[in-house]
Amino acid sequence: MTIGRAEKAEVPETGPEALDALGPLEGVIAAQVKRHRLDAEMSAAELAARAGLSKAMISKIESASTSSSLTTLQRLAQGLNIPVTALFQGADTEREATLTRAGEGSVTVRSGTRHGHEYRSLGSLKRRDRAIEPSLVTLTSASDVFPQFQHVGTEFIYMLEGRMVYGHGSYEYELRPGDSLVFEGEGPHGPLRLVELPIRFLAVTAP
Repeated sequence: MTIGRAEKAEVPETGPEALDALGPLEGVIAAQVKRHRLDAEMSAAELAARAGLSKAMISKIESASTSSSLTTLQRLAQGLNIPVTALFQGADTEREATLTRAGEGSVTVRSGTRHGHEYRSLGSLKRRDRAIEPSLVTLTSASDVFPQFQHVGTEFIYMLEGRMVYGHGSYEYELRPGDSLVFEGEGPHGPLRLVELPIRFLAVTAP
């Protein structure tokens, strides 16, 4: 009677029809498996033995030519002595960012803009409905026009240059360079008196 060698139990993987749809996730898993294996100074054969998989399967996983099941990922994590989540590190790194160079940024037309009041947007995130809105406000000339604003959320002001008296509701605050003010946007607010020109301050609104 001939006794054959015991084969390692394979965990069923995604069928051929799904392999055509392999995406970035398989590449991330492949890179993480190989990185952790090399960091542990472990050969593919050693990892296969620890994880209960074949060396051929380890090769497929590290070349991103197969889509691993959750059971296989769990076995790999155990073989590498790492949490399963470590295999997905880097899979969700695409996030929106906006860079605004010095002197750039769109000028927002608001009441008072024509009177030497410039509100320059410093960037926004298009994919987020509720995000902060930073602006650089420059007041270069005194006028009788002091627009008052009201909006939902909160606002933060940080003085960069000049001096002014800023109103919020029934209160007045004299602001100098380095001063900051945080307040609820629902209350009427805005510059009341421009004491020393030019005036520049950073204004950040948040929902």
